[in-house]
Amino acid sequence: MLLIVVCGCSVNKKNVSGLITLVNNETEKKVDVLIDKNLFTSYLYSDDISVLKKTTLYPIIAANGQTVTRGYPLNTRPNERTDHPHHIGAWFNFGDVNGLDFWGNSDEIKTPKEKLGTIRHEKIVALENGEQKASMDVQANWLKPDGSVLLKEETKFVFYAENGKRIIDRVTTLKAQSEMVSFNDTKEGMFAIRTARELEHPSDSPVNLSDENGHKTTVKVVNNTGVSGNYMSSEGIEGADVWGTRAKWMALSGTINKEDVTLVIMDGPQNMGYPTYWHARSYGLFSANPFGQKAFTDGKEASMNFSLKPNSSVTFTYRIEILNGNYSRERLESEYQKFVND
Repeated sequence: MLLIVVCGCSVNKKNVSGLITLVNNETEKKVDVLIDKNLFTSYLYSDDISVLKKTTLYPIIAANGQTVTRGYPLNTRPNERTDHPHHIGAWFNFGDVNGLDFWGNSDEIKTPKEKLGTIRHEKIVALENGEQKASMDVQANWLKPDGSVLLKEETKFVFYAENGKRIIDRVTTLKAQSEMVSFNDTKEGMFAIRTARELEHPSDSPVNLSDENGHKTTVKVVNNTGVSGNYMSSEGIEGADVWGTRAKWMALSGTINKEDVTLVIMDGPQNMGYPTYWHARSYGLFSANPFGQKAFTDGKEASMNFSLKPNSSVTFTYRIEILNGNYSRERLESEYQKFVND
């Protein structure tokens, strides 16, 4: 049974940004998250999109109306990188779970199917609408190539709307089923966003970009038009140097259509491997990965190789903040403390 609740809690009207409504579109297999009837994001759970082998939040739109996620491969915009077709929206998975690659699974990638894992939505448990805050509880299965369930997933999403700010909390619990489940050391994971072209770092290397009609091209070019991204970590590291470092939060700022945006991922203090390592690339992959410490340190740290015994579980908590404007490190730390104390 799907539970839909409208929250009647009182709020400070001075700070209200809008009503958040969750709309389940069973035909298109998605839940739209609307703020004052404007799209914030959608939870995509279709099994029929060939490039999508997991659930994801796509697109994600800032309070100022700018889209912070890449369009490719679902809705390619002009002048976008067309690499890594498995990087779609904001998602949660991992590249080596009992030897199966859940991270790199896409029909556009020619990996043998027997080496790939798939995450499939099972059901929506509850939707709760409200002023400034709404939530969604969902269940999904991490499947082996033969279709049997390796892990059961329970996830709560909480969405917040404030003036100039959008927030997504994700709390995911993974439960092993009948066998031991090992998360083997790899850089490919775990809580990730593939960002809009404007939030990439400028590069002198030629890359394949989509044309003015959003079609893939085969000629590599150097074109940094509108590219303005810069990472900053909680530890004060900036730019591409943040890759493979630990931090409790990571921010990516840039300008999209003349609007400044800051995108932040925050690591919950109770998470395994806290503070997490960051698989944060200058080309727009922005990911927190608690299980890749050997890969990120070139072997200086030993592999964690975390395992779950049958019927045991582990929970991960993350926050995404999408902020209008540029934020200082001090202001971002203040935002992080709000997350920790919520």
